[in-house]
Amino acid sequence: MEGLNLNAEAVRSFNRFYTKQIGVLQEHLLNSDFSLTESRILYELANRDNLTSTDLCRELGLNAGYLSRVISKFQKKGLLNKNRSSSDARALQLELTDAGRQTFDNLNRASQSEVVAMLNQLSEAEQTRLLGAMAQIQELLNESRSLDQRASYMLRDPHPGDMAFIVHRQTVLYAQEYGWSGEFEALAAEICAKFIRDFDPKFERCWIAEKDHQIVGSVFVVRHEEGIAKLRMLYVDPAARGLGIGTRLVEECLRFARLIGYKKMILWTNSVLTDARRIYDRAGFELIEESPHHSFGKDLIGQTFSKDL
Repeated sequence: MEGLNLNAEAVRSFNRFYTKQIGVLQEHLLNSDFSLTESRILYELANRDNLTSTDLCRELGLNAGYLSRVISKFQKKGLLNKNRSSSDARALQLELTDAGRQTFDNLNRASQSEVVAMLNQLSEAEQTRLLGAMAQIQELLNESRSLDQRASYMLRDPHPGDMAFIVHRQTVLYAQEYGWSGEFEALAAEICAKFIRDFDPKFERCWIAEKDHQIVGSVFVVRHEEGIAKLRMLYVDPAARGLGIGTRLVEECLRFARLIGYKKMILWTNSVLTDARRIYDRAGFELIEESPHHSFGKDLIGQTFSKDL
């Protein structure tokens, strides 16, 4: 019990630090007329269609009476309209007016600038560590969510056109997150082209992760040599991180490899890909080799991992 209390105090201490860091203790957020909760409601209304008050209460865990007062405030300010649902005449859908969208855009830009200013105080390596730690917190806490919430995605076989999307999306993500050059696009295109051209369904598989009819991740298992499989092209889109998709993709690779008789699985990655590294560690992969190299416009440390099956 004492250890649990100490852990709880550590979490509370972090909460106190972070809420002060991002300014949510102020009465109004980002020098605006809105509280943090009101700003979050504006965000939901700006980014989702056909929302009702019931939807917002459920999604944000808000008291119905409190939300009703916020909605009334928004209406008085000319930020919000209520419209009868076309599918259910009893339901009132909430929609931002042009003034409401402009208000949200102003808040969104101010928030973006504030976070950029905070990140500019850190080096590129420190930013990578920070984002990795945030992703890990989100993933760990999301593991306690209900099965229905965690099953909000599906894994499927690839369809025509998926490989081109994977190459595009991974190239864009790694350019944004790590500053990699277009050289990575050439490598990704070569891997996907070889997978299509030489595909052996007995020994190889690809899984596409899909959420809300959008591709949000992928992974390949290919035959490396006799008895050895190779895991390639693992990624999860930032919008879908925290759902356990990366872990699930790796688990499917291992299950498939064992089923068809592979004795070992290997993979090659780079040390800056810390989110993937944590997934490999949890799955039992061991680092067997690493060496520096200059690729994709960056000085990197390549790492080879292995796991006996």
